[in-house]
Amino acid sequence: MIEELAIPDILLIDQKKFLDDRGCFFENFNQNSFYKETGHNVKFVQDNVSVSKKNVLRGLHLQIAPKAQSKLISVIQGEIFDVAVDIRKKSPTIGQYISVILSSETSQKLFIPDGFAHGFLVLSETAIVTYKTSNYYSQEHERSIIWNDDDLNIQWPTKSIIIFKKDSAADKFNYFCSNNLI
Repeated sequence: MIEELAIPDILLIDQKKFLDDRGCFFENFNQNSFYKETGHNVKFVQDNVSVSKKNVLRGLHLQIAPKAQSKLISVIQGEIFDVAVDIRKKSPTIGQYISVILSSETSQKLFIPDGFAHGFLVLSETAIVTYKTSNYYSQEHERSIIWNDDDLNIQWPTKSIIIFKKDSAADKFNYFCSNNLI
């Protein structure tokens, strides 16, 4: 099942799980099914895995053109508060965000097309997050928006966070807009 969220093109995807007394099985990704169910013909080229402790906040990260990335986020273990911020210049929802809780219990995935900044906060003791990207990582095209930007006003579930020094020194959203960097 596909659920369209408040910002167009961001999709919450329910994963079909097969449960029995041995545990569970699910197909983590199938290119044909993804295209058929979402209509997005995205070619994913890189798989990333993040293992993080409770209250670790990663983000808000993005890559600019020509290395912009669509992402498909899933949680293999634990639970996260996942956020996508619209940074598309001509979008009616620029500067708005969506947030969802993803967990290994539900096996839901979040599809975020390029043109969005992404970040997440770990809610469980640990979390293993995987995400597919449609473009290879490029340090030259990497950007970060500060997680607690006043203009974005993201309602994180806690302010007690653990954050990488580089992410805590990220720029404000308005800096990107006023300097035409997105």
